[in-house]
Amino acid sequence: MTPPNFPDRDDPAAPASLAGRPRVLVVGAGAIGGVVAAKLARAGHDVTALDANREHVARLTSPGLRLDELGTPSVVPVPAVADMADLRGPFHFALLTLKAPYLEPVLTGLVSRGIVRTFVSLGNGLIQPRVAAITGPDRLITGIVEWGATNIGPGHVAQTTRAPIILGRSGPGGQDLGERPGQLAGILDAAAPTVVVDDINGHVWAKLLLNSTFSGLGAVSGLTYGQVAAEPPGEWLAYRLWTEGYDVACAAGVRPGEVAGIRPADLAVHTDADRPRAAGALAALLSRLGPTKASMSQDLERGRPTEVDVINGAVVAQAAALGRTAPLNQRVVELVHECERGARRPGRDTLAALRAALGPAAPVRHLSPEPGARHG
Repeated sequence: MTPPNFPDRDDPAAPASLAGRPRVLVVGAGAIGGVVAAKLARAGHDVTALDANREHVARLTSPGLRLDELGTPSVVPVPAVADMADLRGPFHFALLTLKAPYLEPVLTGLVSRGIVRTFVSLGNGLIQPRVAAITGPDRLITGIVEWGATNIGPGHVAQTTRAPIILGRSGPGGQDLGERPGQLAGILDAAAPTVVVDDINGHVWAKLLLNSTFSGLGAVSGLTYGQVAAEPPGEWLAYRLWTEGYDVACAAGVRPGEVAGIRPADLAVHTDADRPRAAGALAALLSRLGPTKASMSQDLERGRPTEVDVINGAVVAQAAALGRTAPLNQRVVELVHECERGARRPGRDTLAALRAALGPAAPVRHLSPEPGARHG
């Protein structure tokens, strides 16, 4: 429901901004958030960024965010604040692009102030239940950003790949969100082609497979998606990780949607006969996302906590809830935490250690494929 102190759009006493252009708050102006904020500002939308890095915020406002779009540079001034107390609401939408470890305190503060009508979860992993518990499911739009970006430094971000943004038509509890997803899609089209779908959970899981596989391997190795697959153990590990997560999703009754133009079933390798199909799907995926550097890898480089617990850890938790195991995802979680503690360094040797821990190569146990999926 609308918070009590948020002026109703139909109220004649509401601020003029509510009767005109929708106001957008980008919460976390790092890689993804910075690119989105800059593109919305450049397109003339009423956007404000909230980010805890004061040097970053100062550069966003003047001279502007340095934005590299697949090699094309620009500088875009973005209104930004570092302190939540400096926000002047109300906002129609708050785009949540900050990392999972920082979600609860920031989100709780925004909800308590009552300056946001609808929250939009655009982060990685299975974070939606945590967000909905604070915002309420009727005030939450779930979204997926399929393209990649890199936080180069204060005031400087780069978009590294092109792909769509996907929004759900209903809230986490199935509530009809009315015209809000469509209205938001019209705004976000300035950042990337934006699609509204009915089954957002399938797309959430598809993105989770992408992240648990390539962000997980990217984090332990320090390599981009394409570089991971080019390493001797990388392609094999990618198939194993993807298949492990895919089987967990299917066991949970989830039908993963397309991601980066491929069907998740096509990257699942249950027997050697599946490999040619998977190799084609992998090549198609990397043609779009190969230059992507995992956000978890960027976090490790900066000495920050990663989101591994809501990415690979989410696969492990869902498997446990079903009475199953996900040992390869569990090992990725352990390795990333070792890197966070400084007990291990990301690198090719860590990737090789992950491969060695699995023993000799062998087809994974065959399980029933996704209903309706074609194999071979």
